[in-house]
Amino acid sequence: MEMDAIARLAARDATLFADPGIAAERLGWVGLPAAASETAADFMAIGDSAAAAGMTDVVLLGMGGSSLAPLVLSRALPRTAGHPVLHVLDTTSPQAVGALLDSLDPASTLVIVSSKSGTSIEPLSLHGIFRSWAVEALGATAPEHFIAITDPGTPLDELSVREFGITVHAPADVGGRYAALTPFATFPAALIGVDVERLATVAGELEDSCRAAGDDNPALALASWMADAYAAGRDKLTIVCSRGLAPFGLWVEQLVAESTGKGGRGILPVLETHPGLPDAHGADRMTFVLRETDDDALAGLGARLPEGEPVFEVVVDDAYALGAEFVHWEWAVALFSAVAGIECFDQPDVESAKAATRAILAKAEAAPSRTALASGVKVAASPGITLTGLQEAVDDLLTRVTAGGYLAVLAYLPEDEDLLAPLRAACDAVSLARDVPVTLELGPRYLHSTGQLHKGGPAEGVFLVVTTAEGVDMPVPGQPFTLAELHAAQPAGDVAALADRGRPVLAVELPGTADIADVVAALTCAVEA
Repeated sequence: MEMDAIARLAARDATLFADPGIAAERLGWVGLPAAASETAADFMAIGDSAAAAGMTDVVLLGMGGSSLAPLVLSRALPRTAGHPVLHVLDTTSPQAVGALLDSLDPASTLVIVSSKSGTSIEPLSLHGIFRSWAVEALGATAPEHFIAITDPGTPLDELSVREFGITVHAPADVGGRYAALTPFATFPAALIGVDVERLATVAGELEDSCRAAGDDNPALALASWMADAYAAGRDKLTIVCSRGLAPFGLWVEQLVAESTGKGGRGILPVLETHPGLPDAHGADRMTFVLRETDDDALAGLGARLPEGEPVFEVVVDDAYALGAEFVHWEWAVALFSAVAGIECFDQPDVESAKAATRAILAKAEAAPSRTALASGVKVAASPGITLTGLQEAVDDLLTRVTAGGYLAVLAYLPEDEDLLAPLRAACDAVSLARDVPVTLELGPRYLHSTGQLHKGGPAEGVFLVVTTAEGVDMPVPGQPFTLAELHAAQPAGDVAALADRGRPVLAVELPGTADIADVVAALTCAVEA
């Protein structure tokens, strides 16, 4: 990899990238650690004030780049005693939204509406619901409990002047997936008592190393490793983290998939649970390991991988090192993309699913037609897939997963490990039996992450979309649709977009969450088919 790429990236040279016009407006993340350090004291003071005022909970309404980094920080870093708990609500499930509302006291809750564009349908819809909830309980003081994080001049920015207590501006020249050290992450983190000054300092030290010429440049090392593996046909990036650092994988997943999955090319991130699944690895894998110094189980993963599989390992002392890893990966993915000729700052195929969702909500397009099966299960599929029964449909779908391909299970289910654990186990069983990567993604979160690669990357994926009948609903103030209608339109829009790209897709709607056992059984049986 040419060393002048380092100097050009450090200088924010947009001509380094495939589309300089796009890159010129998206390089503000270079130098972000210093900017994050400048705002740290003010943000932490606001966090201390919120704690002193008796705030017990903070709800963040956001998707993708507006939600993943704060989710990582809230789960991996310790919350300071007396500071509120952060709930990242990146779902449109009425069941999940209702359950969270029922658990909160409006008087001690802050609500952050987080959207770079200020137009994202999910956080704005949820804002209407939370605002009505707060006004009913708090009356004229409700706006004091609302915070907007957005770019200057967006519709959300304009709304916040009238209806929010605090507005925090994010830099307009930083795209969502590169926003880990912008206020989208550092402000919510400060509210729960994370030492964002320390986080920024660690990040700044790593960025200094990324700017340097020579073999010790960590970004150059990671980008070169990715490029060499990719050139050798290894386009599946396995990510395995120590248990306390596991949330970091969700952020890397979006960065890699949404940056590289364009024009029929790209790298598929595969998140494996600790301590990895080496027996499922084929010749298309490379593996990144992020482990804590005392994680002996993960230290031995390299020795258990197939001979010749490229491994890149980072060892950290504590979770604040994630500040450095944000920078490490941002620089490396940008460098890899520049050398590969992939425009890493746009996401055209994310927009295709959004457009299909809007058309379905507006009744301008019909959702994919569904066939009723036994026990209340309904299915829809791309042309040619057998729909005589759930098992037959899953069996047929999996025959379409070929060597070098992958299965993505896209589940619109609550983030409840008791519910998801059997599904994860079934996905692992398929992966082991068929020697292919199987990813389990939660919707609608994945639409703003791997959804770009699913449709814009290599035509290698086969997709199983799992939804459930919600059974509950709530109005969305100011909108002609309800929350359940939005929640149903999102997977329907993605199924339509996938099918339009010629991707094999099977959509299964279950009567309720308990019926996920039927999908687990079908996947498990399909292992032997």
